[in-house]
Amino acid sequence: MTRRLLEMWTTPNILTAMRLLAAPAVAVMFLYFNRPYADWFALLLFVGAAITDWFDGFLARAWAQETKLGSMLDPIADKAMVVIALMVIVGYSSMSPWLVLPATVIMFREVFISGLREYLGDKTKLLKVTKIAKLKTSAQMVAIAILFSHGVFEHYHITLSAKNDASPKNLDFLSDAMIYSSNFGLVFLWLAAALTLISGFEYLQKSWPYLKG
Repeated sequence: MTRRLLEMWTTPNILTAMRLLAAPAVAVMFLYFNRPYADWFALLLFVGAAITDWFDGFLARAWAQETKLGSMLDPIADKAMVVIALMVIVGYSSMSPWLVLPATVIMFREVFISGLREYLGDKTKLLKVTKIAKLKTSAQMVAIAILFSHGVFEHYHITLSAKNDASPKNLDFLSDAMIYSSNFGLVFLWLAAALTLISGFEYLQKSWPYLKG
């Protein structure tokens, strides 16, 4: 029993499980900490989790430790991180359509593909991860990290603006950082939404022969 557990909980699988646990922790940061500390902690958690997303797969292949548990946990952890982070960002935003629409597209696709995989069962092994799917995950991670950094800049700008002796140079820097992080974050989010749609159609096309029966 102990040997089986050790074989199951390899280093790559532990990293994946930590990423899965980090997903709800991103939202919890905003319950226990004031902003911008919550933004900082959420940003660090998300970036750390995004790094493990690449690292766990690399180690599993390099050390020949690819397991069924890892194959099951990895996509769940990815989707949990993205969906929960997007919910937090949208919840603390001004509900701009430029943010809500791509976030909705991404979340819809993730839920739809998860349902499709569950329906197909063992046949999902035939649906290999495509390059577009990998690109969309990278774009999602970059977009969310940049949008979390926007919250950091925004609250430092608000705090500094309230001070009478605030340096105009620092205010200008924070103002520019807010604008750039918001714009670049939205650009990457729309790119991620487009790649998400394309990869969703790819999965649907590949699974169509199994849906006919």
